[in-house]
Amino acid sequence: MALSAQILSRIDTLDPTRAVLIAGPTASGKSALALAIAERQGGVVVNADAIQVFDDWRVLTARPSPQDETRAQHLLYGHIPGTQPYSVGDWLRELLPLLDGPRPIITGGTGLYFTALTEGLARIPATPPEIRAEAETRLASHGLSALVADLDAESAAHIDLQNPMRVMRAWEVLRATGRGIRAWQAETPPPLLPLAQTQAFLFDAPKDWLTPRIERRFDLMLEQGALEEARANLPGWSPTLPSAKAIGAAELIAHLRGEITLSEARDRATVLTRQFAKRQRTWFNSRMRDWPRLTPEDVS
Repeated sequence: MALSAQILSRIDTLDPTRAVLIAGPTASGKSALALAIAERQGGVVVNADAIQVFDDWRVLTARPSPQDETRAQHLLYGHIPGTQPYSVGDWLRELLPLLDGPRPIITGGTGLYFTALTEGLARIPATPPEIRAEAETRLASHGLSALVADLDAESAAHIDLQNPMRVMRAWEVLRATGRGIRAWQAETPPPLLPLAQTQAFLFDAPKDWLTPRIERRFDLMLEQGALEEARANLPGWSPTLPSAKAIGAAELIAHLRGEITLSEARDRATVLTRQFAKRQRTWFNSRMRDWPRLTPEDVS
């Protein structure tokens, strides 16, 4: 991705001692900006993408290339086995010691990682699998209203009751701990890195600008070996693996099993990526409204 003279000039005004945060939807150019900052000013590029932590899908998750990794140090990329669960709490624990090292340039598309870093993360105990299964069964059998009816009043007053994921999460927390999710959130510890202490960028990537980039990028992934990567993952493939959430993984596996054509796999993966980008934009617009924005005109 070629960066404009305007954004390069803006990079040169950054304080080289302060952390940089770069968030945005998939395929928006975050990694290129992070690398440019590291090369012009120094610092280490730190991953804030929940799927790029896994070691078994480099190409398909658009992790920085080996060539990019020789140009600047990259941390928290591809260091977790694809069979091992990894949470935002795990990421914060790994990130904490990095904040005392060379200036971090933290980049990725997982909005929850950024909000947890800059706003704090409630220390809610993990939900036991049997309670999650109970919530899913109750939702399927009785509908969302049945879960809403069971919530404590304070939590119900502060979450989107039309959002099944938010309602299920609140229901699971109450069922597992006996306390409402709002009570847990009220005890959120201070953030590791308040937004005011950083230099933050949020890519504002309109759909009509981003969609062609998404389509081109998946074609590029195929050229760079995504199908061969899928073939290497085929023997141990399971849709339940933590790394199986990599967009396009299930589709390429289905192609290798003779279930769909490569063209169908490409089309499905592209649609899923567009839908994922839409969810990312929704999160950013809802939870990261105070972040300074970058438009396509700023960077290209």
